[in-house]
Amino acid sequence: MSGSFLKDLRDLSVVVIHPPDSDGESLVEHLKRIGCKVEPRWPAPAELPPSVDILFTTIDRDLHERITKLLRRAPDPKPAVIAVVDYENPATLQLVLESESLAVIGKPVRPFGLLTNLVISRNIWLRQQRQQDRIAKLEGKIAGQKRIAKAKSILMETQALTEQQAYKSIRAQAMAKRVSMEQIAAAIIHANELLSFRVKDD
Repeated sequence: MSGSFLKDLRDLSVVVIHPPDSDGESLVEHLKRIGCKVEPRWPAPAELPPSVDILFTTIDRDLHERITKLLRRAPDPKPAVIAVVDYENPATLQLVLESESLAVIGKPVRPFGLLTNLVISRNIWLRQQRQQDRIAKLEGKIAGQKRIAKAKSILMETQALTEQQAYKSIRAQAMAKRVSMEQIAAAIIHANELLSFRVKDD
């Protein structure tokens, strides 16, 4: 295991939502031994502390609704969730799925497997964040292209320009003002909406 990888684990902020019984105490102890910054919380809080990387939570029908609300309120990016279960059955597995857990550890809590689940959930979470960033960039690019297309249509209609001329006009303004073409397009659209505004007669 590389030094940078160990450092990443030691920098993790971990919240453990579990009764302070032998399993809860054992889980907190093992995580501290790994080097994580651990904050045990019981009963389950109404809100998570800021900047939580990993959330270990016991899976229980009575607790499920509170955990669901807790995660819904958590600011993005939400923490990776690791479920702590004491038995396997369809109902428990359904709760695990609904909590969007990335890994599961069983009771009684043992050191073996804990580090593996911690690493797996962290890596899955990091991949998800990278994918979400790529999606956001692609969506932004598509939205920008749509704005440019709309701005071109406005210039073509209002100034009798060809599509190529309208595109060159937007690009020239962007270069002259040292801003993006998307910003110029947005300004053209906004100006057109202002000029097209009409007060309705009563």
